[in-house]
Amino acid sequence: MSSKRILYITQEIFPYLPESNISTISRHLPQAIQEKGREIRTFMPRFGNINERRNQLHEVIRLSGMNLIINDTDHPLIIKVASIQAARMQIYFIDNDDFFSRKFTTEDESGEEFADNDERSIFYVRGVMETIKKLRWIPDIIHCHGWMTALTPLFIKRAYADDPCFKDSKIVYSLYDDQMKKPFGPDFVNKVLLDGIEKEDVKDLQGETDFAQLTNFALKYSDGIIQSSENVDPQILKSAQESGIPFLPFNADFNSWTDEVNSFYEKF
Repeated sequence: MSSKRILYITQEIFPYLPESNISTISRHLPQAIQEKGREIRTFMPRFGNINERRNQLHEVIRLSGMNLIINDTDHPLIIKVASIQAARMQIYFIDNDDFFSRKFTTEDESGEEFADNDERSIFYVRGVMETIKKLRWIPDIIHCHGWMTALTPLFIKRAYADDPCFKDSKIVYSLYDDQMKKPFGPDFVNKVLLDGIEKEDVKDLQGETDFAQLTNFALKYSDGIIQSSENVDPQILKSAQESGIPFLPFNADFNSWTDEVNSFYEKF
């Protein structure tokens, strides 16, 4: 079992973005799991405030060049890669000029969240899926970090359900204390209707979709849930604990927690 392949999909990683709960865990958990004998791949968006020269990002031409259609618009998919030498980890970056060229992550200089964060999230998750297909790297477990990854469980269980790369993959979703403040608009539900996804599958996204709805929707299609922050929205935490889905509670001791996460993966 030690050779299981773990795919990490996250919205931020230190040192490419400032230290936060998500960026710190996304930096150190994959390394710890890799050191326990797992094979890993790690993805994040190439936000415009990431210094490409300092961090030595470079485009992977053989993986780039595809277009993804979102809301009837073509968006070129660009794949870049960099290495965290101390951890012997490669990080893959999903890039696109329409979505990720602005010099911010999910909100502007005044703290206003971008109106197209829903489409950025869709593009990011689909970009990861298509890149994994090109790599022909079949993950046993897909571990998601941050609300920008919340559509991953739906896409894997519906749109990519029959794809050889993902048909046997299990989804683990981490709960954090970070929240998006601006709900996605009522047209969000139509933007996620890829082939294989029926309206019945997304009925929980009707109207505006706030953070709690989006998170609970992600949990609905997940196979495991990990509490990765001490302070998680109480209602979301209660829903997770009562869902019947395997649940790993928070542990402030990181070394002990990584052992627990590694064992948690074995459930699948």
